[in-house]
Amino acid sequence: MGINLGRLESLLLQMSAEGAPGREFCEAISELARTGRFAQLHEVLPGIVYDELWARYKQDPAAFVAGWRQLAQEMRQGFIQHARQRLTSLTRIQAVGNDQAPAWQGIQRALDGQQNDLLRTAFALELLEMVEPAVQRATHLRECVVAATSSEEADRYLDEATRCYFFGLFTACAVMCRSVLEEAIKQKLPAGLTRQIRTRYRNAATLGNLLHEVNNNLQMTGIDADFPRIANQVNDTGRRAVHQGILSEDEARGCLQNARVAIQLLLRNRSGSSTTRDAALILNFPCPTRQPSMN
Repeated sequence: MGINLGRLESLLLQMSAEGAPGREFCEAISELARTGRFAQLHEVLPGIVYDELWARYKQDPAAFVAGWRQLAQEMRQGFIQHARQRLTSLTRIQAVGNDQAPAWQGIQRALDGQQNDLLRTAFALELLEMVEPAVQRATHLRECVVAATSSEEADRYLDEATRCYFFGLFTACAVMCRSVLEEAIKQKLPAGLTRQIRTRYRNAATLGNLLHEVNNNLQMTGIDADFPRIANQVNDTGRRAVHQGILSEDEARGCLQNARVAIQLLLRNRSGSSTTRDAALILNFPCPTRQPSMN
């Protein structure tokens, strides 16, 4: 039996409506006031709050009851939008004095201070919406099978880059692809060349610097001659992501596929049967043309 995402979303919306922070609080105040039991609020509210509410109730009991009932309805109906706004307020720059929220949102936010149901609901809805697009993106990739290992850090970088692509963080995906190759190259270089690079670039070699050195020392490193060209495409896309703006999904996918092909070339078995064409076929990626070796 497959997972019904629509049903999960419906259940989440239902639970959110029933458990919207502040709804029961407002309904309780309205009902206690309507039934002449206002004094019971003295036991649960701070004195200054109780006195303020009592003063407003005495001014117009009917309006007081209707007003708190209306607040409860607004909290229930507007909870999902408020939850999304709560999350967005943490992810984007907020202008000073730009807080023009209605009264019910202020109450709901205050009552939710310890429970964090606004954020929990926003995250749950957002993650549910990511599932199907992530599944579709994952179908464009194949396992990245290599003959030799690199490092745990390189593996984590690749994992993060791939997950960024799955979840629509396309610019971050390209940036992480550069980190994958940087780390993998450092692990692959001979010790002598590593020392030279550290000295030459004062321990601050970029991916571009590393690829330049690899291209000039292909025989020493034993790295496939196709690797620099494909890795440079990753570097170009990553640099564009950092300096020129948000990437599209297609650009991120191409960068990630290039990075995975490059990793397979870098970590292939030099004496085995893993070839450039094999790596390209595994990833459904156009097979790069082999270039002359440059030393």
